[in-house]
Parts: sequence; structure tokens; C-alpha cells
Amino acid sequence: MKEIKLESTYKGTRILVGNEKRGLINDMIAILINQGYQEISIPIIQKQETFSGKVGEENLKMMFNFEDLKSRKLCLSPEYTAVIQQLAKSYYKQNKELKLFYVQECFRGENPQAGRYRQFTQLGVEIINPYKETQIENLGELAVELLSGYDFNFKINYDVSRGLDYYKNGKGFEIVCDELGSSKQICGGGQYDGGIGFAIGIDRIIKTK
Repeated sequence: MKEIKLESTYKGTRILVGNEKRGLINDMIAILINQGYQEISIPIIQKQETFSGKVGEENLKMMFNFEDLKSRKLCLSPEYTAVIQQLAKSYYKQNKELKLFYVQECFRGENPQAGRYRQFTQLGVEIINPYKETQIENLGELAVELLSGYDFNFKINYDVSRGLDYYKNGKGFEIVCDELGSSKQICGGGQYDGGIGFAIGIDRIIKTK
């Protein structure tokens, strides 16, 4: 893909031209729909309190916070599992094994470097109130399937500290690509109260190609 930089472009964001990113996302969506997942679209503007005690101290410090005209404390969403968890506890609390996916823009005040941006795209996969037999390994296998069509080397670890407070025991799984160096994580997920899921960093996959 072609990357364009203008003087007005905010540091850590990019203008991209080309069909590669869209094609990658569409391929993954086709697999998910075939397996019974449905898309959910979530507002990028959220209340700051949504992420309090959820995303870890480091991510809280990197949030893009602001106030609206009535001084309500808002932010650009740094991730979306916290919102899915709210849905699991309220609107969808009677549902079992509800399979959802989203393709959303996330915003974090990262130190921009290779594969790490302040605005980036996540493809998230979540199962709300999963059956007991649905284990983290099942989600790991699905993540590997979504990534298997791309020509790079990756490995999966089912016992890592995720640094996100909503994951049970602070643990989860990660898929890493050594070709990315210090920003080698391309997928991460785990089990939380009300669900189980993972997110894939689309921009990092493109960086490997």
C-alpha cells in the first residue's frame, strides 16, 4: 500500500492508498461469517469511565481524553472489549454463545514506531456468554485460521500476561511475528467476565508484507 504524509497529518496517523488492507479485512470477515459470527459496529467516542479499571495503567495514560460542550468526560476508544463486556452484563445477559466481530479504529497515544501507530485498525472477535466447552484454545485456533493466508512466520503463546485488567487472572494468549521486532504482537486475547475473545492488529499485518 502507498502511504502519504502531509504537513497536516497528525503524528502516528497515516493516509493509506490501495486495496490491500480492505482485501485482507474482507478475507477475514468471510471466514467469520461462514462460522456464524455477525458484525457489531461500536461508537469510537466513549465515556472515559468505560475503561477505568479495565485497560491497565499504561493504556489509561495513553487515552485521548476530552470534554464535550456540557463538560462530560469522553475519549476516543483505545479498544472495544470493555464495551463488549458491558453488553454481556446488560443487553445480552440472557444470550448464550453469541458470536460477534467488529472492525474498528482505535486510538492510543503511542510512541510512533514500526508497526505501532496512534490510530490503528483492530479486527475483534468476541463470544458473549460462551458455552463451557468453548475454551481459549478454540479462539486461538480461529485466530490462526484468520492469519494462515498471509505469508509470514508467527507463533502462539497461550500463557502470557496481557496487562488488561478485565482478563481473568490477567492472563491470555498472544500471537507474535518476529519480523516486526519490538512491535511483534499481531493478535491478543483471553477470557473475561461475560465472554472470551481476541483482536488482530490489521496495520501490523500489513507492515509485515
